[in-house]
Amino acid sequence: MTAVAEPVAVAGPVAVAGPVAVAGPVAVAGPVAVAGPVARAAPAPPASLSPSRAGDFMQCPLLYRFRVIDKLPEKPSEAATRGTLVHAVLERLFDAPAAERTAPRARSLIPGQWDRLRETRPEVVELFADDPEGERLARWLGEAERLVERWFTLEDPTRLEPAEREMFVEASLDSGLKLRGIIDRVDVAPTGEVRIVDYKTGKAPRPEYAEGALFQMKFYALVVWRLKRVVPRRLQLVYLGSGDVLTYDPVIADLERVERKLLALWEAIREATETGDWRPRPTKLCGWCDHRAVCPEFGGTPPPYPLPVRAPESASGAQGRMGPD
Repeated sequence: MTAVAEPVAVAGPVAVAGPVAVAGPVAVAGPVAVAGPVARAAPAPPASLSPSRAGDFMQCPLLYRFRVIDKLPEKPSEAATRGTLVHAVLERLFDAPAAERTAPRARSLIPGQWDRLRETRPEVVELFADDPEGERLARWLGEAERLVERWFTLEDPTRLEPAEREMFVEASLDSGLKLRGIIDRVDVAPTGEVRIVDYKTGKAPRPEYAEGALFQMKFYALVVWRLKRVVPRRLQLVYLGSGDVLTYDPVIADLERVERKLLALWEAIREATETGDWRPRPTKLCGWCDHRAVCPEFGGTPPPYPLPVRAPESASGAQGRMGPD
């Protein structure tokens, strides 16, 4: 096996005849031909928490295991891929001078960003493999155009100068828990006030579900607070599917509650990791899950657990149960 432990930059063609294990980043400027299997990194216990993975565990602990520990493949969906495309267009639009940030300019970015997405994530090509005439693809791209156009009825990009776009953030809490995520947009006022903005290509939730929708934003606000010692002035969710904007102005007490919730969640994840006890939590969302074939709720058998487990007699507590908020 060829083992590569350091960053590697390759300027020409590469032919590999045996298995390859790569521990560091690799930049390749030429074609790569691999004749043998590529060894994946060994499974490891979770080391950090993001809003999406926290949401996975709260929805279904077994889903979290499949995604984080087993890393089972999932098929791309039209809705999620369209969301990725729209996010890329809105990010790139701010490369243009303010006066040129128009709806026609944004629409013109869609074909190029779609090409780029197919290059960086070839699996999305499968979405339209059964569409030889391109009719379904044309409708899908048209839906992306409408979402982009609706954004201009909700915000005026000619009056915005984001401080950050697609900003990766990471912070460690006093407990040692590492939080990380990617914020769509950060606006900073001349007075220093911070606004965190997230684009959603779906519809706004009903009022009774608004708190759940804000969890991701409060997560980001907590990370920013721990990193910068600044509480964001406003959290803003822009729903392109329904044309709604949901805002919330957090206070320190909000962020402290979120931190306590995340610590309890992480303790439940740690317990499940050590015992191997990842229980499914059936909901209506199961119908959209890619892993029903290996889920006990649907008669399946999960793959062998790849991590060492604690002796059963030392296990304690109920799996997947969160502490008080």
